Amino acid sequence: MTDAFGTETIRDRVLRAWAASPARFREDANAEEDYALGGYRDRVVVELAQNAADAAPDGGGRLRLTLRDGVLLAANTGAPLDAAGVEALSTLRASAKRGDDTAGRFGVGFASVVAVTDEPAIASRAAGGVRWSADLARALAADVPSLTEELERREGHVPLLRLPFPLDGFEAPEVPDGFDTLVRLPLRDKDAEAFVGRQLKEVGPALMLALPALRSVEIDIDGDVRTLTADHSADHSADTTADTTGDATVTINGIDWRTVEEHGAIPPGLLADRPTEERARPTWQVRWAVPESGETGAPRVLHAPTPSDERIDLPALLIASFPLAPDRRHVAPGPLTDFLVERAADAYARLLTGLPTEPALLDRVPGPVAAGELDAKIRRAVLARLPETPLLPTMTEGAAAIRGRDAVAIDGPAPFIGLLAELMPGLLPPGWPVRNPALAALGVRRLELADVIDELSGLEREPAWWRSLYESLSGAPADSLGALPVPLADDRVVRGPRGLLIASDGVDPAALDSLGLRFVHPDAVHALLPRLGAVEAGPRAVLADPAVRAAVEDSFDADDPDQVAEAVLSLAADIDPGTEPWLAELALPGEDGELYPAGELLLPASPLREIMAEDAPFGVVADELVERWGAGPLEAVGVLNGFAIARAEDANLVALADGAESLDLDAEDQWAEEILERLGMQDLPPQIPEFQAVRDLELVGGWPAALALLAEPPWRAAVTEPAHVTLHTGGRAAVPSYTAWWLSRRRVLDGRRPGEFRFPGDELLAGLYELAPDGLDHELLLALGVRTSLAELLEEPSGAQELLDRLGDPDRGVGRAQLGALWTALADAPASMTHPPEQVRAVVDGAVEVAGAADALVLDRPDLLPLLTGQPLIIPASGRADALAELLDLPLASEEIPGVVESAGEERPVPGAALDVLPDAPQTYRAHERLIVDGQPVPWWYADGEIHATGPGGLARGLAWAAERWEDRLTVEAILRDPDELATLQAENDLNP
Repeated sequence: MTDAFGTETIRDRVLRAWAASPARFREDANAEEDYALGGYRDRVVVELAQNAADAAPDGGGRLRLTLRDGVLLAANTGAPLDAAGVEALSTLRASAKRGDDTAGRFGVGFASVVAVTDEPAIASRAAGGVRWSADLARALAADVPSLTEELERREGHVPLLRLPFPLDGFEAPEVPDGFDTLVRLPLRDKDAEAFVGRQLKEVGPALMLALPALRSVEIDIDGDVRTLTADHSADHSADTTADTTGDATVTINGIDWRTVEEHGAIPPGLLADRPTEERARPTWQVRWAVPESGETGAPRVLHAPTPSDERIDLPALLIASFPLAPDRRHVAPGPLTDFLVERAADAYARLLTGLPTEPALLDRVPGPVAAGELDAKIRRAVLARLPETPLLPTMTEGAAAIRGRDAVAIDGPAPFIGLLAELMPGLLPPGWPVRNPALAALGVRRLELADVIDELSGLEREPAWWRSLYESLSGAPADSLGALPVPLADDRVVRGPRGLLIASDGVDPAALDSLGLRFVHPDAVHALLPRLGAVEAGPRAVLADPAVRAAVEDSFDADDPDQVAEAVLSLAADIDPGTEPWLAELALPGEDGELYPAGELLLPASPLREIMAEDAPFGVVADELVERWGAGPLEAVGVLNGFAIARAEDANLVALADGAESLDLDAEDQWAEEILERLGMQDLPPQIPEFQAVRDLELVGGWPAALALLAEPPWRAAVTEPAHVTLHTGGRAAVPSYTAWWLSRRRVLDGRRPGEFRFPGDELLAGLYELAPDGLDHELLLALGVRTSLAELLEEPSGAQELLDRLGDPDRGVGRAQLGALWTALADAPASMTHPPEQVRAVVDGAVEVAGAADALVLDRPDLLPLLTGQPLIIPASGRADALAELLDLPLASEEIPGVVESAGEERPVPGAALDVLPDAPQTYRAHERLIVDGQPVPWWYADGEIHATGPGGLARGLAWAAERWEDRLTVEAILRDPDELATLQAENDLNP
């Protein structure tokens, strides 16, 4: 094969230059290393494709890349290699063409092959070929003496692309049919082969978009073949002499790519700082491309037109003629770059306008975080344009896209958004993610649902429209709907459903106008409203509305009190009397024509008319009201047919006692104080969960009839059932009801307090309490405090005091045996006294008398009796004297008597018959002919554990007292008198009960 490309001439020129200047050799070697190992180190495949694109014919070029048996072959169609091209490839610095690029833009891209091969070759079907060889170049350089030292320093490395050789016939690669040029690269080693293999696998749609001159690229890796084909529907390279734009769809392997391109002439002033050859090509081009669906799949870098290292993290492929720095990997800063940033931003905004107006468009809006300086500049420029770019749809069918600054996004249900379309121009359709930050970048005004609801308050719409609005909001969160406008039955529109009333069956809003109620208009009623706090209101729920209570409280001052009364009574038919005590304030006319609070009116047939005192402040309800409504509704609002019942939940005893709360009951504070005293100290205020009491008892004038009425339901329970108090411990305590407490302290039973009477049964109370009158309810009287027994009396906190007071009353009759039992019961009871008695019922020389307490003694020893003649004595059963003396604050008799034995006695043994009965008695005693104590004769005496006695009677009593068997004294006396009677007496004692 002839040397058609003048390779020998090129070699001679290069070798002479090296010989004349070893520095030139070093410069060329360094330059090749820089290109091969620096700017183009991983661009073999891309640069081969670039060369194929540069050579491609107008109809589109084809490229085949084959990697097999350690050799990479690149076959392409188009212009063949010529001498100028070989010279350009061998100079490393200059392109063969200027103006219309047909042999490489920089003339140095082919240097990338040095990274993987030492024997590159190019064959052209028409013009022959050229090759380069590291071994041949090294041999030629070795023959130049001046290069010896440099070769040694470089360990034999030479710039092989500077010395081209013609292809010999047996070395010439065969150009495949259908192609015009073939590049053959025997790869240096396995690492180089793997390196190239990775690059081939990375070839994708980005290459076809960056090099539109290529219509197909076939990649064959060891027989595994894949092909990329590109169908360009528009020519974007037409006129580059003026600024032009173009949109197109490029189909790559069946996938459509949306592309937008802008190109034109570079203003001369922007090229002042650029290299000469760049100034010779004064055009610019910007192209964005996105697939119709999904990501680009390409590395997110700038393509200029082949990939650089400049990260562009926008979700689109950018191919642009940005000026590159000498490393061929990064953009050179300067005015030209700034100019192209603006053009790229224009094109990107236009790219978005051609995409479907769907929420997926937001994924193409740049975010705030950039991948690098260039990326940040482009992002800022794009974001500056987007609010003015028509990208977004509206709810108006067929309307053009609108600018973000004109759009509104609502965070609400789709039906709601659809309903508002007519009210809010520029409203984004349902489905757009309101909280997506891309909407903010587009300048969209975002409204929270609560804010939109707030703005609706000024609308004037029919109630049915509002109902459709509520339907559209059925699935919305309730916390956003608090200010929802609601039309009322009186044609007002209010904000917020909470507290509004929805009339149910039996409620006519029109009849209740005078109450100031807020009823939802019936045409606007929807299930959403109760969920937001509206009340589905029957008569009871309507009565619970604060407006009704306010109307009742102000009914005396109303313009038409009769209308208010009419409205309230219409709601009260099913209300139990006392359920809503505030209704008693309703102004109603009496039979005298005056207005009264309902709670101060009686029904004409009410038994209270005969029971209440003449000065009680009650009137009688007007007859026409009774005829119009009947007794039920009137009683429900407080008109009295019987006693009114006060009811309350969680009544606080402390608050009642302090007067901080009131149930309007007579002496309620005194009742609460007594209950608190009974319960003792509490860490938390005791409460009565369900309190009930009969009102107005202080106004009663006729008690027999009143008690008969109180014995009937519903008042009976308020009297007879105790109140249950919740304690801080969590338990409950039963205490007297207020009504029972009040009645027990008033003269309601034959002019006396109920506690002054007793039931038949316990005769120990005879003479002290009168029998209760016949014919009255036993359970009612029991609740009022009528006495049942002495034990029940003494269990009460003030029972002992009451009993002593009655015992000290000389007008009451008490027998001797009854008195001893009463004293003994008092001594045994766990009672306390508020004050000692001034008078006591005592025994004086065997007779029962009322004496001054200061003169009385409590008898604690029977041997003292002979010494206490004329002394009032309180005599309890044996063993109770100490307790009774403490209770009464009186002295014991033994403490007042000196008890000095003045006679001499003889010590004698106790007869055995007596010890058989009293084995615990002393074994001896002192017998006296005449026993003298404190100057007086006595039958017996027991002091310091010794018995003194005269005769059998005295000895028997001394033995029984010493043995603490006082009840056996008579038996022992009989035995001492006749020991033979022991068996008979024992048999008789066996018959004792």
